[in-house]
Amino acid sequence: MGIKEAAIYLDNQYNTYYAGQTVNGRIEYIFDSPKKVRGIHVKFKGEAHTEWRESKQEEDAEGKTQSTDTLHTGNEEYFQIQYYLLGSSSGNEIEIPAGKQVYNFTCALPPVLPSSFEGQYGYVRYTVKVTLDRPWKFDQETKMAFTVINALDLNLNPSYKEPIRFQIEKTFCCFCCASPPLSVDIQAPVSGYCPGQVIPITIDIENKSNVQLHLVKISLRKVVTYRATSPSTVTKKTKDIILTVQEGPAPAGTTKHSNLSMEIPPIPPSNLVNCNIIDLDYDLKVECVVPTTHINMKDRKYITIGTVPLLGMVGQAVPTPSAPIMPTDGQSSPSQPAVLPVAPGQPAQPGNIGGDASPGGWVLPGAPAQPPFQSLYPTLTEPVYKVSPYQARTIQDRGESNNMAITGPVTFAPYYPTYAAVQPPPLPQ
Repeated sequence: MGIKEAAIYLDNQYNTYYAGQTVNGRIEYIFDSPKKVRGIHVKFKGEAHTEWRESKQEEDAEGKTQSTDTLHTGNEEYFQIQYYLLGSSSGNEIEIPAGKQVYNFTCALPPVLPSSFEGQYGYVRYTVKVTLDRPWKFDQETKMAFTVINALDLNLNPSYKEPIRFQIEKTFCCFCCASPPLSVDIQAPVSGYCPGQVIPITIDIENKSNVQLHLVKISLRKVVTYRATSPSTVTKKTKDIILTVQEGPAPAGTTKHSNLSMEIPPIPPSNLVNCNIIDLDYDLKVECVVPTTHINMKDRKYITIGTVPLLGMVGQAVPTPSAPIMPTDGQSSPSQPAVLPVAPGQPAQPGNIGGDASPGGWVLPGAPAQPPFQSLYPTLTEPVYKVSPYQARTIQDRGESNNMAITGPVTFAPYYPTYAAVQPPPLPQ
């Protein structure tokens, strides 16, 4: 083959970027002998894809059962940028000497992109692929996935500051006479949280009935709607429990007050902005479990997962952005990234693209470039980026060669910002 090694490196340790930032990277080859090539090209791609199979059993004219298998798919592309790092598609052959060869590349991400998402029947995924274009031979491809985050600032929408409250009451009938009610009151201080934060939940149970309340189960659920457009428009909805906390029992005639907490894992932010084939929501589902002779009481309310936690709830003034973070249409030329990436801990300076760039336009490797909103909230601690529990089955697409080298795990999992240090506000007294 002639290639001993081929690997892609990006300029931050988590391979994580915010929409509008610039991705800088390099490919490193080690050749055991000189190689003739037409060129080397890089392709950046952002896309969403949905896919699932459905089987239908139908009787034919003779009464025999026939099974039909349908593959439902949907696709959406956000950007594709491709250019040659060396040579060209029409140029003469170039000989690359043996040994280690390094080629740098760069890509300014569009300002509005849906966050990376890996789900059961679909994904939003961002990849970079470098191809060694070899005349008369198989091309040698190297591919890598990286994370893109679309900032969802919980401070910008007042509804995220509203508390969540469940008030459930039930009267049980035994032999035609109604008992006094069982009432359950559940509260959380706000309805917007970030990964890493703990949701504090208070439960007040007043059981005046003659029936035992076995359990109160509270589940954080991920609710995803996948949309396919081929061969026809259909949707598929999944509801997955991320975690559950519970309290109980509360025997007949007792009252109970308890405090529970739910720590949010590194999950993707709500609302995949700009994505029309995957809808992502979260909810809290409550179930009060009573003896089987009666029906359990259930309720659910939406909750929002963001990338910037609620701040300034306790008498602090939240700084209001003096200018919108993202330019409105026509305000910035497409070639300028909307949010200039800066090295960690540096204020954004117009014209200082890439922060402390070392030779070749490199940001010093480290944490992702400072999030675009960090300068708005000087007191906000930097997020800690953690890997998601949801991962891809493979980042190899249909039609891609099995000989393609993949940098990093084939079962790619995105990173999301977490804020364990930021306490949610207390319940209103």
